[in-house]
Amino acid sequence: MNKEDLKEKVCSSIDDHSEEIIEVGESISRNPELGYKEFETSRLVIEKLEGLGLVPQRNLAITGVKAKLINQSNAPTVALLGELDSVVCFDHPRCNPNTGAAHACGHNAQIAGMLGTAWGLIESGVAEKLGGNLVWMAVPAEEYVEIEFRLQLRSEGKIEFLGGKQELIRLGVFDDVDISMMFHTRELRSPQKVLLEETSNGFVAKAVRYTGKEAHAGGAPHEGVNALNAAVLGIIGVHAQRETFQDKDHIRVHPIITRGGDLVNIIPAHVSLETYVRGGTIEAILDASKKVNRALEAGALAIGAEVEITEVPGYLPYQGDKEIEKLFFENSARLVGVQSIGTSEFGGGSTDMGDVSHVIPSLQPYVGGAGGRSHSRDYLITDPKLAYIGSAKMLAMTVVDLLWNGGRAATEICSKFVPKISKKEYSDFWRRVIRQATSTGD
Repeated sequence: MNKEDLKEKVCSSIDDHSEEIIEVGESISRNPELGYKEFETSRLVIEKLEGLGLVPQRNLAITGVKAKLINQSNAPTVALLGELDSVVCFDHPRCNPNTGAAHACGHNAQIAGMLGTAWGLIESGVAEKLGGNLVWMAVPAEEYVEIEFRLQLRSEGKIEFLGGKQELIRLGVFDDVDISMMFHTRELRSPQKVLLEETSNGFVAKAVRYTGKEAHAGGAPHEGVNALNAAVLGIIGVHAQRETFQDKDHIRVHPIITRGGDLVNIIPAHVSLETYVRGGTIEAILDASKKVNRALEAGALAIGAEVEITEVPGYLPYQGDKEIEKLFFENSARLVGVQSIGTSEFGGGSTDMGDVSHVIPSLQPYVGGAGGRSHSRDYLITDPKLAYIGSAKMLAMTVVDLLWNGGRAATEICSKFVPKISKKEYSDFWRRVIRQATSTGD
């Protein structure tokens, strides 16, 4: 049986399980959970993987799941990933009214597609004919939300890093993985049904706290130190840095005030900000981050307030592997036609798949089948056949390419790949980035 015959068998098996795959995606959509709280979704994944005869590891980074199918111990291992969590969108029609959780980013389709590849590769018998090992991994907390909650988890020693894939790298869950693949679902303009994005931004996140001195705002404002004025000057200082950001670095800084004072007739003594500093490379992010800190500190100095800047690891820029991308392109074209595949050199968003792509060859394309804007009330899966079934077929056929003929393609890709950060160095790199800085004005 040749490689193309194996692909046909895999796709046929996925079609045979299409109703179950779609129901997985829709069920998760109806029961959204936020990062590090995805207990029901995790249990569903475990149930489906066990039904395929796999023995999943569970409770990885609180809710993560990993199942491995070993064919040859010394052969390359390909991991297929899906994200468990949702975003917060209270206006979404499938929102959890208590938490605001809603699958307005398509992670429910990722899990369905990931499990679809398992049904396709295992039930068809194709997996055992491949020259390599397979991993299915459901990962928590990709969306960088509920920062305060995650910092509390960190203070309790339950996590160190706020992103799920970051935690899994730290814990060694990726140590036996050589290649990783997943997809994102989004609305694509006709005729596009697939979009290949080569790179995207990374970021560091900052929690900023200005401390001044309260006083009566009408009767004795001169006796106070206005922390809100310090914060506003800090933000203006950040804006004044923008002309120093080079276009090639794709820098984005977007602060918000999360606490601006307590009462209108009291000089604000405690003001809090949050911001990301995004960029296309590690070096650009760190350079811009220093400028932002300098501006924020200057606001405190001008007013005579204090500022505490707490930095937490965001995500590294995503850098897709071109060889895997080429294989995925060919398999996508087989399903939707070359004219339906678009390419993008750069995306302004961020994902912790960027962190994975720094340590092993990785792929994360966009597949259509959704309608509406990502992270918004109108985002819904509108074409389940493409979003759930098509995506599973594209990934599963790419697995066949990678592990056919003794895993030759996967071995060659891994031999050419030069990690920007090794798995062993990864955690220490981020620990060096984290710092806590305090500046006190005179």
